[in-house]
Formats: sequence, C-alpha cells, structure tokens
Amino acid sequence: MKRTLGTALAGACLQLAPVPARAHLVTTGIGPVYDGIAHLFVSFEDLLPVIAIALLAGLNGPRAGRWMLFTLPIAWLLGGVAGTLVPVTPLQVGPAALSLLAIGALAAADFRLGPTTVTALALALGIVHGWQNGVALATAGLKATGLVGTATAVFVVAALVAALVVALRQPWTRIAVRVAGSWIGATGLLLLGWTLSGRA
Repeated sequence: MKRTLGTALAGACLQLAPVPARAHLVTTGIGPVYDGIAHLFVSFEDLLPVIAIALLAGLNGPRAGRWMLFTLPIAWLLGGVAGTLVPVTPLQVGPAALSLLAIGALAAADFRLGPTTVTALALALGIVHGWQNGVALATAGLKATGLVGTATAVFVVAALVAALVVALRQPWTRIAVRVAGSWIGATGLLLLGWTLSGRA
C-alpha cells in the first residue's frame, strides 16, 4: 500500500514539474512529418483559414474546388520553405486574423467568384500561412520536413470540406455553409481586435 501511494505521489509531482512550452509547434515523437500533420489540427489559426477557403471554393463549384485543392498545399509548402530560408515574419498584423476575416466574409456573402480568383486567394493564403510555419520551424531549430506533413494535412482537410460543400444540393444547406463562413469571419474580427489591442 505504501509503495503504491509513493508511486502515485511521485507521478503527481512529475506532472506538476515545469517543462518548456511550445505553444505553436507540436512534437509527437513519431517524426517531423507527423509533427507537421498534428500541428495543423492543434493550430486553429491555420486550420480555420483552410476550412474557410474550402467552404468558399465549394460554394463556387467543382472547378474552383479542384483548382484550390492543388494550389493551397503547394503554396503552403513553398511558403514554408521560403520561411525557413528567410525567417522573418512578413506581416506584423496577424495573418490569421486577416485571412479569417476576408475569406470568411466572402463565404458568408456567397460571392460568385471565378476559379482564377479562388485560386489566387488560395495561393496567397498558402504562401502567407506556410511562411509563418516556416519561420516558426526555423526559429525553433526544427526540421523543415514537418512542412510536408502540414501540406498533406491541408490537402486532406481542404478536399473533404470542399467536396462536402460541392455535394450539397438543398438550398438550406448553402445557407448553413454561409453561416459557417460568417462565424469564421467573426472569429477573424475578434482575433484582429485582440491583435491590434496587443492581447494576442
């Protein structure tokens, strides 16, 4: 009984011991590619813009969805490589806030955009967010191969969300997608306010 109590007490003390905080980067212990995959799913400032551009592309039809699907992860990867080579943040105001606000508002308004415009938005989004990821990796001294995992996860999320939106046929489902876009835009507005006030 004493031995069990001592083991439990030692375990509790270890749980309370301070460890270095890695707020933006994930270490799964499986390897840098899996770290990159996990990074997307725990970083809402990266995940929500991917969902927003996929919603917007899906609202604009299969062709826009296909172009976005291949442009976004490639741009993310190339932006990430550029960020590791030149580890300087290009935007002082949070890119997550701006991309959430702009793309969420476009999805909420249900603007009819051509495939070229959606692709240009996906290209800009991928380069800026990929660059931010690359800078974070370079600053932390981690391997850039994590960008491959992140780009792969971006492809999967964008494919699933855009395909779901394209497949919707009932008029009310399009309204539900627009409501989701408005929530994403509102999140961007809130994040922008926090960033400008110095709290983020």
